[in-house]
Amino acid sequence: MRRWAVSGVVFLVFGLAVGCTRNIPEGFNQYVVYDRLNRPTDIVFAPDGKVLVAEKPGVVKEFDNLLDDSPTVLVDIRTNVIDQADRGLLDIELAPGFPADPSLYVLYTHDAPPGEVAPFWGQPGVDVDPCPTPPGPTDDGCVVTARLSRLPIVNGVWTGEEQVLIQDWCQQYPSHSIGTMVFGPDGSLYVGGGDGASWTFRDYGQRGDPLNPCGDPPGGVGASLHPPTAEGGSLRSQDVRTTGDPTGLNGTIIRIDPTTGDAMPDNPMASSPDPNTRRIVAYGMRNPFRFTLRPGTNELWIGDVGESAWEEINRSVGNDAVVDNFGWPCYQGTPRMPTWDNLDLTMCESLYAAGPSAVTAPWFAYQHGPPIGTDSRCDGKDGSSITGVTFAPADSSYPDDYDGALFFGDASRSCIWVMKAGSDGLPDPTTVKPFVVAGGTPVKLAFGPGGELWYVDHYGGRIVRIGYASTNHPPQAAVTATPTSGEPPLAVSLDARGSTDPDPGDELTYAWDLDDDGMFDDGSTPQLSHTFTEEGFQIVRVRVSDLAGDTDIGLAGVTVGDPTAPTAVIETPEGGTTAAVGDTISFSGFGVDPDGNLLPPEAMTWSADLLHCPDSCHRHGDWFTAPGVLNGSWPLPDHGFSAALEVKLTVVWQGHTASSTRRIDYRSTDLTVTSDPIGVEVSAGDTTAATPITMPFSTNGQVTLTAPATATIGGIDYIFSSWSDGGARSHEITVPADPALYTASYVPVGLSFADAFDDGDSTGWTVASGNWAICPAPNGAPGFAFCGQVPVGDIGVALADGVTLTDGVVEATTVPAENGGKAGVITRVQDAEHYYGLRLDDKTGDELGWRLQRRDGGTVTTILASGSIPDVPDITYRLRLTMSGDQLIAELSTDDGQTYTELGRATDTTYTTGGIGLETRLRTNPFDSVFASGS
Repeated sequence: MRRWAVSGVVFLVFGLAVGCTRNIPEGFNQYVVYDRLNRPTDIVFAPDGKVLVAEKPGVVKEFDNLLDDSPTVLVDIRTNVIDQADRGLLDIELAPGFPADPSLYVLYTHDAPPGEVAPFWGQPGVDVDPCPTPPGPTDDGCVVTARLSRLPIVNGVWTGEEQVLIQDWCQQYPSHSIGTMVFGPDGSLYVGGGDGASWTFRDYGQRGDPLNPCGDPPGGVGASLHPPTAEGGSLRSQDVRTTGDPTGLNGTIIRIDPTTGDAMPDNPMASSPDPNTRRIVAYGMRNPFRFTLRPGTNELWIGDVGESAWEEINRSVGNDAVVDNFGWPCYQGTPRMPTWDNLDLTMCESLYAAGPSAVTAPWFAYQHGPPIGTDSRCDGKDGSSITGVTFAPADSSYPDDYDGALFFGDASRSCIWVMKAGSDGLPDPTTVKPFVVAGGTPVKLAFGPGGELWYVDHYGGRIVRIGYASTNHPPQAAVTATPTSGEPPLAVSLDARGSTDPDPGDELTYAWDLDDDGMFDDGSTPQLSHTFTEEGFQIVRVRVSDLAGDTDIGLAGVTVGDPTAPTAVIETPEGGTTAAVGDTISFSGFGVDPDGNLLPPEAMTWSADLLHCPDSCHRHGDWFTAPGVLNGSWPLPDHGFSAALEVKLTVVWQGHTASSTRRIDYRSTDLTVTSDPIGVEVSAGDTTAATPITMPFSTNGQVTLTAPATATIGGIDYIFSSWSDGGARSHEITVPADPALYTASYVPVGLSFADAFDDGDSTGWTVASGNWAICPAPNGAPGFAFCGQVPVGDIGVALADGVTLTDGVVEATTVPAENGGKAGVITRVQDAEHYYGLRLDDKTGDELGWRLQRRDGGTVTTILASGSIPDVPDITYRLRLTMSGDQLIAELSTDDGQTYTELGRATDTTYTTGGIGLETRLRTNPFDSVFASGS
C-alpha cells in the first residue's frame, strides 16, 4: 500500500474500498511492487530472479529483483510497433530453457499493412501511433498485421536481431488485435489473435480504400463483399472452414514449434496442405486476448472478449484430435448472435444448419451489465471485457481451497474473480466470487515464483502482488517531511515513526530512497535528514518491512524552489462541447510557469482517449497524440452511442507536471426502426429487438440496419420486401442530424408483387383508367404513396403489370378521403370493368361502409357482401382480400397488419384468374405497402 504525504495530507493511492468492506478477502493483502510504468501489458519472471515487464508502445523493461524500483530498458521495438487503441506490444514470453535458450518471444501489432515496411502509419521511436484521417481509425481503418518474433538475449542484452516466426493476423480496425503466448508442457508454443474487425458495425469486409484491404474472399483486395457470400471482417474467425482460399489466423489459437513457427506435427489438422490450417487448434473467437493452460494439462482456458452481450471463458484441449469452433460471429455465449443471424451469411447459415453440436459452448459466460453472482460491487455499468485468466498452482501460498482455482479479470469492471476447483479438479462456475474489487485495469494475471497472484494494472501503470498471511499482516508505512517546500539548499527532516504493524510485537525495519533512483540505499533509520539542492518536485520513499518480510512503501513530496507547479490551460475545446462523428475537434492551449511566463511548445503534450459510456465510462486509450504543439485538430472517430472524447493537455516544468482535460460528448440522434407489419425482430447497430425500436445513435455515425429474410407475425409467414430508404436487407446508414424513421416492409410468403412506393415511382403499375400519380404518404409519414383521381361516375384501376393470380391474397394500406371518397383493392381483373374488389365506401355519419363486390362491366356491380365500420378520422386501414377457389374473404386491419378482423365472405365462380389493382372514386386516395401473393 503506497501513500503520498504532501503538505501534511495523506492520499491513498491503493488500498481498501471506502467503508468497511474489504476489496480483497480476509487474510489477503495487496502490494504495489512496481509503478510509474507506461501502460504495461505483461509480466514475466526469469529463472534468475529478474522480472520483465512489457509496455504497450513496444518497450520491455527489466527489474533486477522484486525490490528493484529502477528498471533498465532491455528491448525497444517502438519503431516496428503500432501503439493505438487495442494495438501494441501485448505479450512477451521467455523460452522455457532460458537463459540456456536465450530467446525472448514478443507478440505485437506491426506498424504496416501486408507486404509493407514499418513504420507505415506511425513515426520511428514514438510511444503512440495515431491512425490519420483519411483513412480514419473507424472509417476505412489503418490496415496492419501482427508479428510473433524471437529476440536473442545474450548475456542479459538484446542483440538487436529479430527473427520473425509468423506475420499474419490482418487487422483493418484498431480493435481485437493480437493477444497471448503460452508454452505447453511439451515445449510447443500456443499463440492467439483477434478477428481484427470493426466494433462499430457488423463488419463482413464491406469497407476500405481499396475495398476489402485484407483480401478476404470472395474476390481479393478491391472486391466488393456483400451477403450472403462475404467472408471478411469478423467472419475471418471462421476462415478455416473454407478450403478454397488460403487460411488466415484471425480469431484463432495456434500451436507451433517455437524455433520455426511451423505447426506441431501432431496438430489435429497437420495433414492439411495449408500451413496456417495446420497450425490452428481452436477458432471462432472474437478476441481471445488472454488464455492460459491448466497446470499439468494441455487444456487451454480462453477469455474471449465479447461484443454487446456476453464475455466467455472457453475450454479447449490443445493437443487432442479436436479443433474447437467457438462460433463467433455466428454465436456468442450460447445463443446465436441475432445481429449476425439476420444477415443470412452463408458462413453462419451453414454453421447453424450443422446444429448446436458444431459449436463448442463456453465453460462459463457472463452478461454485460449485471453483476457476476450476488456481489454487486463488480457490476457492468462501465462495460465488460474479460482481460486476464490464470490458474493457481497446487503449491500456491494461498489456503488449500484455492489450489487449482481459476482467476479471471475484467478491465472494464476493474475486478478479478476466483472460480474454485470442483471435486473433479475443474473450475466450478457455481463458486465464482470477487477476489479483487477496484483493481484498476487488470490486463494480465499470473502466479509468480512465490505462489502468489500478480496482476498488471494497465492504465494505473502498476504491477500488483496479492499476498496471503494467516498470522502475519503487512505493515502500513507513513512518512512526513518537514518542511515540504522551500528554496535550495533545503534541509528536510524525514520521519517514518508513524508507520504501524497490526501484529503485536512485530518489529519494523526501514530503507530510504532519497534520490528517486529506485534504490532503497539512502538510509535505514526511522528518522533522517536530507538536504535537497536541485530545484523541482522531489519524491522521497521509505520501505517499511516486518519480521516476516512483508513490506509497504510510503511516499512524500517535497517542492524545492518555487513551491507552485506549472499550469496547463486548455482554451479550446470549451467545456460542455458536443460534436458529431467526423467533426473536427480543434484544440489549443498553453502552459505557464509559476511566475506566469509562457512555456515553450516542447513542454506540452496533447492526447485524447475514447470513452465508451454505457453508464459510466471505460477508456480506450491512445487514439490521438500531439507532442510539442500549441494547437491542432483531430476528427471525432465513429463510435456507438453513448461515447465521449477526452482531450488532455499535459505540461512539464522543472520536474513538475500539470494537466487539464476537456470532454467532448458525442451528439446523438433518435432513430425509430419499425417494420410493416410491426413486431419483426430487426437489428439496429448492436440492438436486436421486436419493432418498433426507438433509441439514440451517434450523429453522422454508421449504423447497420438488418432485417431478417423471413418473419412470422400473427401466425402468418412473411418475407422481406424493402426498407423505406431503399437499402438492402442489411445495409449501413449514416445517422442524420434530425430524428428519422426506417421501416422494413414484409409480405406474406408466396409473394407475387410488392410496392411500398417509398422510392417515389410507380414502376410495375399500368393505369387502365383515370389519373394516377405519386403523392405524399398519408398522415404526414415519410416517403410516398400512390394516388388516383378519376372523373365522376367512372372507376379508376391501377393494374400491376404482368401479375396474374388464381388463388392468393391482395393487400393495401390506405386512408380513405372524406365526402364520397372510395378506396379498394381488386383482384382477378379481366379489364377495368370486370374484377372482384373489396372497397371502403362512402362515409355515413360516424361510419364507413364496406363492400365485397363483383364488377360485371359498364355500370353493373353485384354486391356479394357489405356492412359498415366505425369511422376514425385519418386512420390508416389495411384491406385484405383473399381468394381460394370460389371463396372470397374480406378482412380489415387497423394496427398495421398485426391483427385482422373478418368483414365478410362470399362464394362466386365468375372470374377464376386475372391481375390485381387498386380502385378509387371522386377524390384522391393514397395507397402504400401494396402486395400480392399466391399462385
